[in-house]
Amino acid sequence: MVDASGDVFLLPGPVKMDPRVLQAMSVPAMNHRGPEFKEVLSEIRALTQYMFGTNGEVAVLSGSGTAGLEAAVSGLVRKEDRVLNLVNGKFSERFHELCQVFARPTALTFEWGSAVDPRQVAAALDADEFKAVTVCWNETSTGLTNPIAEIAKVVKARDAFLLVDGITAVAGLENRMEAWGIDALVMGSQKCLAAPPGLSAVALSKRAYESLHSDTSFYTNLKAHVDALAKQDTPFTPAVPLFLAFREALRLLKAEGLETRITRTSRLAEAARAAIDALGLELYPDRRYASNTVTAIRYPPGIDDAKFRKELRERHRTIVAGGQAQLKGQIFRIGHMGICSFKDLEAGFAAFEATLATMGHPSPHGAAPSAIEKRA
Repeated sequence: MVDASGDVFLLPGPVKMDPRVLQAMSVPAMNHRGPEFKEVLSEIRALTQYMFGTNGEVAVLSGSGTAGLEAAVSGLVRKEDRVLNLVNGKFSERFHELCQVFARPTALTFEWGSAVDPRQVAAALDADEFKAVTVCWNETSTGLTNPIAEIAKVVKARDAFLLVDGITAVAGLENRMEAWGIDALVMGSQKCLAAPPGLSAVALSKRAYESLHSDTSFYTNLKAHVDALAKQDTPFTPAVPLFLAFREALRLLKAEGLETRITRTSRLAEAARAAIDALGLELYPDRRYASNTVTAIRYPPGIDDAKFRKELRERHRTIVAGGQAQLKGQIFRIGHMGICSFKDLEAGFAAFEATLATMGHPSPHGAAPSAIEKRA
């Protein structure tokens, strides 16, 4: 996002924050067991349910999205349970690695940049018995959104738990977790909500909450966090300033309207894809499943990743992310979630255009920003 300093911050998380969110952290020390903070937690619980689109149980943990994932896994499966992990990128791979600590996971892998095929998931579940299935809804490493509704339908029909990494999906993509049958859905504060990093939230189905156990974890004991929040409390000392910022970001989301934010995010993604076409570049993932919150862009031949991003940063004060694992040097990634605007995208793509031109990949001057402006 373009801020007062002129910087363009387009990381796929953490994202830039509204000044109100930053200001919310600048308060004196507060008694985290006192009545004032209980009021904060009461509001957070209701607003978190709004964000997830559920009336069910929710928890907010001091810890990044990975803490939320660990809480969900450790609370719903045991060492002897078999878990099917759907893997098609770096973060779904990490989800699989996490499950190796708490259960007996099997990875069902798909090519990076390709979506999970629900038919293959159904076949795997029919061939063997699994207690749970994990999926990364929006694979940030490849800029791809998996067909969550179709996957959920397959899993629900076979009575397994569905545990979902929604860290770059919740509050940015259409979410019907109750109707689809998602059992545990995890988000991270620093993504679509545009709050500081350091908190995660988990929403649970009724049957998932009733199935929680408390003997496989301590700090990430999900039942303890859910039950405490329902009583306007936390099981351990919370990161109070982050909770205050989280509340303010939730207030901003409610004021804008969840559906409005999701629609705006979709329009930003369409504008980004139009700008990519105008620059003569290519998306990394299968375009049918391109994410609306994160876009992964292939480098044209001859463009050096480190040099490109250094030029963006030093000459144009524009920050983007590179590729991860086997995609390092092959792609760069941008986020257009949270409070990102069309002006932010225009500034970013103007910088991409200018930098690529100096590195031997020219395009019609102003073509990318113009493509974005037409969709604003």
